[in-house]
Amino acid sequence: MPRSIALLLLLVALAAGTAQGQPAGAPARPNVVLILIDDLGWADTGVYGSAFYETPHVDRLAADGVRFTRAYAASPVCSPTRSSIMSGKHPARLNQTDWIPGAGDAPDHRLRTVRDTNRLPRSEVTIAEALGDNGYVTGHIGKWHLGAEGHQPEDQGFDVNVAGNRHGSPPDYFWPYERGDYQLEALAATGEEGEYLTTRLGEEAVAFIEQHRAEPFFLHLAHYAVHTPLQAPDSLVRKYRAKAEAMDPEGPVMGEEHGHKWLRVQNNPVFAAMVETMDRTVGRVRAALRAAGIAEETIVIFTSDNGGLATARPSTSNLPLRAGKGWLYEGGTRVPFIVHWPGVTAPGRVSEVPVTSTDLYDTIAEMTGTPVPGNQGIDGRSLVPVLRGQGTIDRERLYWHYPHYHGGGNVPSGALRSGPYKLVQYFGSGEVELYDLSRDLREHSDLSGERPALTDSLRRALRSWRERVDAQMPTPNPNYDGPDGSP
Repeated sequence: MPRSIALLLLLVALAAGTAQGQPAGAPARPNVVLILIDDLGWADTGVYGSAFYETPHVDRLAADGVRFTRAYAASPVCSPTRSSIMSGKHPARLNQTDWIPGAGDAPDHRLRTVRDTNRLPRSEVTIAEALGDNGYVTGHIGKWHLGAEGHQPEDQGFDVNVAGNRHGSPPDYFWPYERGDYQLEALAATGEEGEYLTTRLGEEAVAFIEQHRAEPFFLHLAHYAVHTPLQAPDSLVRKYRAKAEAMDPEGPVMGEEHGHKWLRVQNNPVFAAMVETMDRTVGRVRAALRAAGIAEETIVIFTSDNGGLATARPSTSNLPLRAGKGWLYEGGTRVPFIVHWPGVTAPGRVSEVPVTSTDLYDTIAEMTGTPVPGNQGIDGRSLVPVLRGQGTIDRERLYWHYPHYHGGGNVPSGALRSGPYKLVQYFGSGEVELYDLSRDLREHSDLSGERPALTDSLRRALRSWRERVDAQMPTPNPNYDGPDGSP
């Protein structure tokens, strides 16, 4: 972008920030640190109810800011949610509804999956590009998973890219970070024996903060943790193994979800160690902000890209939520979401306003006085009124679209939330389920038979939304050979 245009946009942004009336103590262009965890479930931190995992730094962040209890990822899997954050658009609108590159078709699938773009289109003006045009230095550290060469963080507005690539998981969590021909080469070249990836990425974030402390910055710390492979430092694993052995869980450890095993108890010592290491980086980043003298000028946002992996090869349990990653039940889409905006958010406040990852684009833009370009952010809403404690957001429903089969057991499906009601629709069988989340958070009692009029109304609303966003739908599989396990 020509420097003259960038300067004009900057002046417009500064004027917008003044017009919006930034509260006393809140800088016009605050720094933003967005910490995105991979596969961290809604109940995987102490402040959200875990008694097994230890997360004092995340808990402290919640005590300092606003904790949302009804926050959702735009998708039950990683890449689509990441696309929603970068673009402010629903993944269905981008034709990016599965993890990249997806699993493809199989003879026992009744439906043939849709063909995703398998990248975040370059035509999308990412939140990093918008902030860059507003004078921000932008850094991405960790998992990207939004496309191969030509679609990397540095191609999508980030000035700095550390360890971001086309892959959805690291080759290994320990130095030299390699598996076969896949290696995090830059980190391997400067690492040392015993180094752990999550800790290293935290230190890279600290280095970015120290280097850019004197200018407004946007830091996207997107941990690979707590995604598989499950690996953690031995000392922490031993700590949680002893803790697990001392447990006396009530009821069975495993349950069943549509014929698939489902973990009902948080008891995996390796996963717990990964969670604690991730939590330590949150504390390390906040300490670096204080040491740099910019903690009061920096917004910190913490969330996850989807629910915890609880079926198939489970890592965690999402109870009291049902199922997990890959599913459109609450366990697959409801996530932790915490915002600390110094001088604005009241400490320790809890919000029950339903929000989604798609909202981050408009929210960050308004926080920083950054113009929203073109049609970016069209599916999100700014959460600034909620964060200021001055109101709510104007939105009738939240939608999900997952026209794919997932290794955790789910089949092509869609869902919406309207007030307290949640509708789940399976595309293969056409069956729907209706739940009242205000009375049935675990989604045990299907009300579709008792409330046919409401069920039909929500089903029509879901179909109408798909048509509005031009969502791709799966088609019959001509090579189908056998049942697909559709509920």
